[in-house]
Amino acid sequence: MRRFWIFNHYATTPKTGPLLRHFYFAEYLKEKGIETTVFAANELHQTGTSVDTMGKPYLRTEEEGVPFVFVKTSKYQGNGISRVRNMLSFFFGLLRISKKYARQYGRPDLIMGSSAHPLTSIAGILAARRFHVPVIVEVRDLWPEAIFSFGKVKMNSLIGRALSAGEKWMYVHADAIVFTKEGDVDHIKEMGWDTAHRGKIDLGKCYYVNNGVKLDDYYRSIREDILEDPDLEDDTTFKVVYTGTLRPVNNVDNLLDTAKLLQEHKDIRFLIFGSGNQLERLQERVREEHLDQVKLKGFVEKKYIPYILSRSSVNVMNYSQSHYNWSRGNSSNKLFEYMASGKPIISTVKMGYCILDHYQCGLSLEECTPQALADMILKIHDMPENTYAQMAENARQGAKDFDFSVLTERLYQVIERVWKN
Repeated sequence: MRRFWIFNHYATTPKTGPLLRHFYFAEYLKEKGIETTVFAANELHQTGTSVDTMGKPYLRTEEEGVPFVFVKTSKYQGNGISRVRNMLSFFFGLLRISKKYARQYGRPDLIMGSSAHPLTSIAGILAARRFHVPVIVEVRDLWPEAIFSFGKVKMNSLIGRALSAGEKWMYVHADAIVFTKEGDVDHIKEMGWDTAHRGKIDLGKCYYVNNGVKLDDYYRSIREDILEDPDLEDDTTFKVVYTGTLRPVNNVDNLLDTAKLLQEHKDIRFLIFGSGNQLERLQERVREEHLDQVKLKGFVEKKYIPYILSRSSVNVMNYSQSHYNWSRGNSSNKLFEYMASGKPIISTVKMGYCILDHYQCGLSLEECTPQALADMILKIHDMPENTYAQMAENARQGAKDFDFSVLTERLYQVIERVWKN
């Protein structure tokens, strides 16, 4: 079998977390004769927990036939200096263990370095040079643009220019670039780095492989992981469902403000599943403002999410208009889980390359205000039954294009082209 290594700082196995993109790729690529090994940090992102490497530089495990390597990294909390140290320790850890690992388990024939942060992709390029094999750079989040959009660093500052130069270097030295949002290739054009602008990056080596959902597991979960909740089982109400973290960036207050505008519609219920540092404050708002149609359900295990979404009337993606550049599309796993539920979707932002528009499975707000969201909820609430049913079916059918078996086939085509070249 040909060997394919994937570097992803935050990847998990089903037993260690929910970030399974590369685990699923590894499962399906094995069927195509490619042994895929995923390298990830032993400190599990946003959990405060870690995988014990037994005092060694790395721990190799195998789960459901997928080799997984947890690289020992430093501990961190939040987004400060300790997280930067954690990123650096993963970067240097990858370079330090790669030769020894190859001697024991075989050299790679191809390496893919996957962001979020660019150090992982850089490690992929450097390791590929060491083994004289091609390299794919996968971009799941545009850094440093994401930093610039939050105002943490100015694009034209010395640090900003250095970060952009590093990003350009990665793209130039990659044999292929995989973006998870359809419009991210526009970023290269806007920066003038492509050959059409006399730059060095051939857009012919850029590909699009979105995030998605493993539909077999998703529908099995709906059947088997049933959350007993009377609000979900009540078929006399119109259920507006939100699932996700309750933090300031999620702006869940927008849902409460919308609920207040719809108080006269007694059959509409807002069911909010998730926890976070805003939960107690939101609960207090519900009590003080007598928002009886809002139910804050708190934390639920991820395995129940498919069932919850399948019991909704409409699922809401509640995003901030200003904290992200949505012009290039959406690669959120949540979107495809929402689609797979077979229910209409409302997005509080209007995105470029809009998947909701493409599949006619939901509606998007031009302006994120409580009144606009209330109007959109009522539009679906008052929709003719056959129109509603068609939108729901469009969602269910559209999700098939984002099943991981389909996404892996797209990645496989990229791999084959890289090897041929």
